[in-house]
Amino acid sequence: MIIFGTKGYLYQLAILTLVCGGCGNPAAHTLRKRVTKFTLFFVPLFPVSTRYATQCTFCGTEQKLTKEQAEQLQTQATGAPGGQAYGQPQQPHQHPGA
Repeated sequence: MIIFGTKGYLYQLAILTLVCGGCGNPAAHTLRKRVTKFTLFFVPLFPVSTRYATQCTFCGTEQKLTKEQAEQLQTQATGAPGGQAYGQPQQPHQHPGA
């Protein structure tokens, strides 16, 4: 008897401040990567599909992205104030007049 199937993994890549397309509020959005892997005897072997999306933390609207768009947003998060890549230390925000 062979036991096989799929298992999903969800990775949070970054947190960005964007204007939501659903509610119109400037809010934090999580950049997520969802990977579905083929499993054999409950051991994940190889990815079957990979999808990227952002989700608004204010209203919960999810926006699907291409791999290129996700990579661009992740690069933007590491270099811009207000965005933070997951696992990176947050930089203190300085006010211009201070």
